[in-house]
Amino acid sequence: MIGITFALPSESSDFVRQLRPVENVDGLVFGKIGDRDVVVVHTGVGARNCNERLEILLHKAKPQFVITSGFAGAVVDQLRVGDLILAENFSEPNLFGLAKEILRDQNARAVKLFTSTSIIDSFEERNEIARKSGAAAVDMETGAIVATCNAHGMPLLSLRAISDSPSEPFPAPMSILFDLERQRTNYGRLFAYLLRHPASISRLTRFSGEIARARTALTEAIVTLVTKI
Repeated sequence: MIGITFALPSESSDFVRQLRPVENVDGLVFGKIGDRDVVVVHTGVGARNCNERLEILLHKAKPQFVITSGFAGAVVDQLRVGDLILAENFSEPNLFGLAKEILRDQNARAVKLFTSTSIIDSFEERNEIARKSGAAAVDMETGAIVATCNAHGMPLLSLRAISDSPSEPFPAPMSILFDLERQRTNYGRLFAYLLRHPASISRLTRFSGEIARARTALTEAIVTLVTKI
């Protein structure tokens, strides 16, 4: 059994559609990729709920190891939307080495990942993270997931796809695109913003297509890992 974490169903949707059969138990999604048993858990965005949901995953599913997955934002210009990254600083060395070799043809980049306690929105914030931490990308969950897995002696691999970068930022402020407290988009707030900034509509449409391509690349990478690792 391989445990796989995503922050939100919008990140896991392509992957979950490939599972056969699918069974939902206590917020866990069980299924198979080929002959490999997998279980998916959604942690939510940010560290607040990660510990509780990881504990459910580890105690009820008892996976052999965990792949923590989803999207991350680039803080350096060398990464572009859709690029795959393996977080060397958060991954168990043996799993990291295997994954790097397996995903060589998919150009997965070995980088340092930084986990932030808040949404990173501005160009200045990205630069500051890159300068202080030496990281190439940032997310909001992996650090908390690693802490829980380490406490249980659970090997972990961190694999993510880039959703935005300094040269390809979000089409609107993240506070507009996602309500962190409610863990969902506030569509009333988003529509009001688009009415005030109509030029953002085309950027949002383009962004949606880029996210779909990033999700496809991530799904293909996870499927490859699950079947070969």
